[in-house]
Amino acid sequence: MTPKEISPAMSSVPRVSRVSRAPRRALSAPIAVLASALVLGGALTACGGGSSASDAKEVTVYSADGLKGENGDGWYDRVFKDFEKQTGIKVRYVEGGSGEVVQRAVREKSNTQADVLVTLPPFIQQAGAKGLLEKYTPKGANKVAAADKSTDGTWTSVVNNYFGFVYNRQQLKTAPTTWDELLDAKYKNKLQYSTPGVAGDGTAVVIKAMHDFGGKDQAMEYLKKLQANNVGPSSSTGKLAPKVDKGEILVANGDVQMNFAQTKSMPNLGIWFPAAQGGRATTFALPYAGGLVKGGPHSENGRKLLDFMLGEEAQKQVSSIGGGFAARTDVKADDANARALSRILQNVEVFQPDWADIDTNLDTYVQAWQEATGS
Repeated sequence: MTPKEISPAMSSVPRVSRVSRAPRRALSAPIAVLASALVLGGALTACGGGSSASDAKEVTVYSADGLKGENGDGWYDRVFKDFEKQTGIKVRYVEGGSGEVVQRAVREKSNTQADVLVTLPPFIQQAGAKGLLEKYTPKGANKVAAADKSTDGTWTSVVNNYFGFVYNRQQLKTAPTTWDELLDAKYKNKLQYSTPGVAGDGTAVVIKAMHDFGGKDQAMEYLKKLQANNVGPSSSTGKLAPKVDKGEILVANGDVQMNFAQTKSMPNLGIWFPAAQGGRATTFALPYAGGLVKGGPHSENGRKLLDFMLGEEAQKQVSSIGGGFAARTDVKADDANARALSRILQNVEVFQPDWADIDTNLDTYVQAWQEATGS
């Protein structure tokens, strides 16, 4: 998705039980926002280091795509608007792939621009390992499950989510069920997934394949075969669902929150979860995790925004507006979206990746994928 800078104008379903421990758009009426395009590689205006009295009432968020609505109707749109109204602090927003936003923050370490970083695993762990995050425990974080926040206090999930795939319901009629089905010739140049190591959901393809096929080598053997049908790389998963909806491709990767919200404007999208041959459909939690950027120009405002995003009211809006799952375990949703999301995850096994291993060996896994696919 094209990065954006904006001036801002879910209560969860019951959590699916975790099996083993061995990684978009919203539904409310449109919210008016002021938006202007911002190229990810370019310089931010009015939010660099050395803030002055004139720009102190602002906060800059670098985030993976998925929580902001195409029409100003996403969870971010509502939360940022309410935050600005209550605090007078203007939110400046920069969007990119999960890995892109971390790499940008790395490049800017000598002149930090962002105050808050929100991205998916394993990139939030990567940000912590690179020293990008300052320890901060937002208000309400004590209501977030231990698995959904760091042990060192550098990040906390703000919206829970699950990895998945989408298919074109009009052209396929029924969803695929297994990974092996995607090797069929009918998917030649009709299948695409976002780039591992760059996009969080793309990296999730490798993580899920390693789990489902029983290891790295087996997963790479499969992904090498799948490459014959793959259209090619995509730096952002958010670009793929519109192509599936239009029938340009039939299958793509995604995540439940983003794709569920997109179904309201993309009626041909269906959500599914690949299974290994003879196995169960699987998924894993892929939360949007937020952390305070070390040395940010407006750190105090960043703390206030993280507090606000984990506040009870904002968390109640996660499902009803954002189409996702609240990070706080004490927020129980029973809106129509929450019930629909619960049905989507019925009979799907939820496994817990070994994030410590993935954080340590991510470069190795991405390199193995590159060698297997020739990417």
